[in-house]
Amino acid sequence: MVAVARRRIQVWGTVQGVGFRPFVYRLATRHGLGGWVLNHSAGVELEIEGRPGALDAFLHDLQAEAPPLARLEAVAVADVPSVGSASFEILSSHIQPGESQPVPADTAPCSDCLRELFDPSDRRYHYPFINCTNCGPRFTLIQDVPYDRERTTMAVFRMCPDCQREYDDPSDRRFHAQPNACPRCGPRLRLLDRAGQEIDGADPIVRAAQLLQEGAILAVKGLGGYHLACNAFDAQAVERLRRRKHREDKPFALMAPDLEAVDRLCCVTEAEAELLASERRPIVLLRRREPSPVAPEVAPGHRLLGLMLPYTPLHSLLLEAARSVLVMTSGNRSEEPIAYQDEDALHRLGPLADAFLVHDRAIHTRCDDSVTRVLGGQELLLRRSRGYAPRPIALRVPFAEPVLACGAELKNTFCLGKGRHALVSHHIGDLENWETLASFAEGIERFARLFDVHPTVVAYDLHPEYLSTKYALELPGVARVGVQHHHAHIASCMAEHGLEGPAIGVAFDGLGYGLDGTLWGGEFLVADYLDCTRVAHLAPMPLPGGAQAIRQPWRMAATYLHAAYGDEMEALGLDFMRRLDRGRWAVLKQMLRKGINSPPTSSLGRLFDAVAALVGVRDVANYEGQAAVELEVLADEACQERYPYTIDDGSRPLVLRVEATIRGVVDDLLNGTEPACVAAKFHNTLAEAVAALCGSIRAEHGLDRVVLGGGVFQNAFLLGRVVPRLAALDFQVYVPSQVPPNDGGIALGQAVIANARVRAGKVGKEAGPCVSAS
Repeated sequence: MVAVARRRIQVWGTVQGVGFRPFVYRLATRHGLGGWVLNHSAGVELEIEGRPGALDAFLHDLQAEAPPLARLEAVAVADVPSVGSASFEILSSHIQPGESQPVPADTAPCSDCLRELFDPSDRRYHYPFINCTNCGPRFTLIQDVPYDRERTTMAVFRMCPDCQREYDDPSDRRFHAQPNACPRCGPRLRLLDRAGQEIDGADPIVRAAQLLQEGAILAVKGLGGYHLACNAFDAQAVERLRRRKHREDKPFALMAPDLEAVDRLCCVTEAEAELLASERRPIVLLRRREPSPVAPEVAPGHRLLGLMLPYTPLHSLLLEAARSVLVMTSGNRSEEPIAYQDEDALHRLGPLADAFLVHDRAIHTRCDDSVTRVLGGQELLLRRSRGYAPRPIALRVPFAEPVLACGAELKNTFCLGKGRHALVSHHIGDLENWETLASFAEGIERFARLFDVHPTVVAYDLHPEYLSTKYALELPGVARVGVQHHHAHIASCMAEHGLEGPAIGVAFDGLGYGLDGTLWGGEFLVADYLDCTRVAHLAPMPLPGGAQAIRQPWRMAATYLHAAYGDEMEALGLDFMRRLDRGRWAVLKQMLRKGINSPPTSSLGRLFDAVAALVGVRDVANYEGQAAVELEVLADEACQERYPYTIDDGSRPLVLRVEATIRGVVDDLLNGTEPACVAAKFHNTLAEAVAALCGSIRAEHGLDRVVLGGGVFQNAFLLGRVVPRLAALDFQVYVPSQVPPNDGGIALGQAVIANARVRAGKVGKEAGPCVSAS
């Protein structure tokens, strides 16, 4: 008699909506096993019965051959009594109160679906909503878990007999593919004029492509919202889009039909090509080839272009018909959240677009495109959203209580913490208006419901005027944890790398509220998850006019010049001084002397602004970080020289002083040194200063791990010089990769710091125990 055994298997991770149950069915059938499999709120559960050798082989293949979109985090196996199962079946989903499991991100069409999309003999030929269990929309259409059709925005589309047969057949690629549909039964595409009336008499794709070729601006409904599209080679169309969108200089993203088209426009490394073609399909920043057919207005003054490949069948069809590369920018006016509901899109985008390419599959959650770049062969995320969110970040230390971290003001994301998962949201945007704040609050509510997280602890930034902070302080019935901005930057990177114990943290950004009431931004910390010590920083400078100085870099240039030269600056023969309005300078000088509306700041971002204005890059910024970005673009990669600087080590914390750096910049400019060399020498100076300060901190604290964070480290030129210098000094260097180094990663840091304080019994200390060395 052949021995028979039975095992119960629990699988946790991203295992719903990725074809995992049909995969299990086929695997069990292949190994001749009986039993069942079902989805439940926490993952997938199955029982298998058969010969012990076949059971062992099944368990091996379960993990080795999992579907491409599945992410197995844990597998538990237990022996159970045999019941004589001779066949294998898929059971209905089971909801377990209090449990949840990761929701898969939206993914680009797989190769099988693309082949069918362009096969004239296939019944889904040119159908813009083709998908299967291995690809397609997930996060943006899921309304609740477990992930079944009736809990998605596809519930209103009843499958035709052919689609139903595929859905019910375990051997079919579309078995239990929840968005499954075809032209007979699924969503329908329409082309509308700006008044919302359907344009009759033509294939919507073909007519939309014709409009783009004629210079029109098209609103296109995608996965997580609307894009505004135009021909990237048509300078007049791009300029018209800029005027309508009120977006003066910030680069537009492009969508190209394939990698070959991308390669014709940009230099593409193997790592960049892999990112472009991945199922996530992010926007990847690439070096532009010259000369370029792309209209200069797409990315004024930039050497880089942001490109992505089509990530829906609709995009693939539109790109094929348009026979061009398209601008694909978010469907909104600048500073507003992306439009994703049809009525709102027609209202808000009507004045911007000439026509609308729409469909009737509702978007449940708005989700912008992700943006990334490659540095040293590794991915550096700049915006984590579509294709990445809501994929959880696994943590070494589980949350003691459910946590909500509200993030920062700019590039906001929030984070929910439960168990060993940090659920960092999609990109929300800058919380500077009611519309974006409403999107933030709506996103938190949806995440809490989707992942069954009911926070008892809320973490927030210390800046009292941040809307995210005000939101947190108004929540009832929760413990509150205030977290210093730069501590959160460092803790975020530590958490994604699973670091324990203290490390040296280098946090460079525009500004963050400091514990002394000043605006920090050029910080060196000794930090763990519980607390941190400020051990060094950039010497504070006045920020004349407060927020005005952020928008007007000339103010910081004048401030740094005055610090380096005093009133003698007025006799300098700099181009900057000739551009400086004497009346404005007289007012600014009085502000500096009397300390009027000039809060002190140690911000490295503002130092970048100052040097950018001195070099002649930009006196006034039209978007956040513009001057620093353009200074990076200007820098000559071949230049290895640097300027002098000083470190005041007579007290604690250490202070980095750059008066000598500013004087070096001025001397070079007066002597006719190329601005590109000046920009490079400035970057090199900062890299040397970081290495020197980290060396001093190691000598005093015995730490050899350096964690980098803050928006300044989006700068590939600077990062590419800091990391090798630190490595040459035998430091272990950690750079964010799963979340951005900018404020989009703040929420993760807030969440893990709040958890550490809960575990240590220190919740309620609003400012936290981060201190300055003395």
